[in-house]
Amino acid sequence: MTLATEVRKLTDTKPFYAVAGAGDYAVEKLRELPEQLQKLQSRRAELSKELPEKARAYAGKAEGIAKELPEWAREYAGKAEGIAKELPEKAREYADQLGHRAVEVYEEFAVRGRKVVSKTSGEAALELEEMSEAAEPAAAATTAPAKTAKTAKKPGATKAKA
Repeated sequence: MTLATEVRKLTDTKPFYAVAGAGDYAVEKLRELPEQLQKLQSRRAELSKELPEKARAYAGKAEGIAKELPEWAREYAGKAEGIAKELPEKAREYADQLGHRAVEVYEEFAVRGRKVVSKTSGEAALELEEMSEAAEPAAAATTAPAKTAKTAKKPGATKAKA
């Protein structure tokens, strides 16, 4: 098979489009980073002013939690056996949900990738068309005199005798 056939075969697959969609999504998120970074830097100044006050408040809460911890430990020790029995079923449910979500994301990336590839392919085709149109007049001008200059007989053509 030719290289073009192999490339065409590859680019007509869902994994190809999913990768293109994931790449497009990554680019979109990377373009958002400078704005998010700016927001975080402006918020840093606010937080640095509030930090000592919040630290004192959390220290007070931590003391209260430390006093209640032994009681919570006894309470949860009694519930541990029931939680352990439910764990395998909950893990299966979570794995199923995760599997379904992974399929959804894969499909979304494939659709997004197909749009990106068709848009890019369309732009590339338009660009090639514009380039060929721009080149046509120049090519026609150089070949036109050559056609008029040649008036040779076609090979094998003979005059009919009367």
